[in-house]
Amino acid sequence: MWLFCSLISCFLTGGVALLPTPQNLTVLSTNMKHLLTWSPVAQPRETVSYSVEYQGEYESQYKIWIPSSQCSPTDRLECDVTDDIATTVPYNFRVRAMLGSQTSAWSTLEHPFNRNSTVLTPPRMKVTEHGLHLVIKLEDLGPQFEFLVVYSRMEPNATEHFKVVKSGGSPLHLGTMEPGAMYCVKAQARVNVIERHSAFSQTQCVEIQGESLPLALALVAFVGFMVVLMVVLLFIWKMGQLLRYSCCPSVVLPDTLKITSLSQKLIGCKQEEVDTCTVAPLSSEHLLGAWLLQHCK
Repeated sequence: MWLFCSLISCFLTGGVALLPTPQNLTVLSTNMKHLLTWSPVAQPRETVSYSVEYQGEYESQYKIWIPSSQCSPTDRLECDVTDDIATTVPYNFRVRAMLGSQTSAWSTLEHPFNRNSTVLTPPRMKVTEHGLHLVIKLEDLGPQFEFLVVYSRMEPNATEHFKVVKSGGSPLHLGTMEPGAMYCVKAQARVNVIERHSAFSQTQCVEIQGESLPLALALVAFVGFMVVLMVVLLFIWKMGQLLRYSCCPSVVLPDTLKITSLSQKLIGCKQEEVDTCTVAPLSSEHLLGAWLLQHCK
């Protein structure tokens, strides 16, 4: 029977044997990432490749099929068709097997795929405290996602605060909190182009440790102030010493110019001799004689 079917297949295809058609075409879509998968076409000791084509709403009106930008051809059993799906309309996909000059018939999705059926999962997040601030970091799910963050103090009937985060991947400060209090945070992912959102993530709670950091800062500031004060005082003392020796240097007299007790006695004696001398006026004749006597020697 199998031989009879093969002969009919060869006759219908002009003598060229067809490969088996890929089966079980399925689109697995999570968080706007779309992956087309299919079952392998088994060929012993041969590597089969596959060609993938898609058809959107516009292409279906004109019976046009476009090769996938990522998987034409591919030897894998899956194809990332995220970039091929640009709008929220039904898309159809088809796959065929290729081995040398042999090809299979096209296998088509049983039902067209629309990206609004993607499964949205709660975002992963990490909540920490920094000083008096709550800090949250959300996973980056892509440019089409934004996040709704809800946080509140952990107490009965606490007021919930809401914040819309446009993108993930970067730490975000939620605000100033009360020291010593416990705060809880949860988040959900939202995709506006398909008007859908995920469930909320598991609530994470952290305690704001607001006292230790100011105390440490005060201690560091005090130590720094003391160090600066000591440096300033040392600088002033050094400048005083420099100005003292530059403007008013101390002069050391040689021994010959120093007044000793002996020199004081001599000076006293000379002074007494001068005091005992009598001063008598000299006549002009005496002065002339003294001058001539001095110059004639």
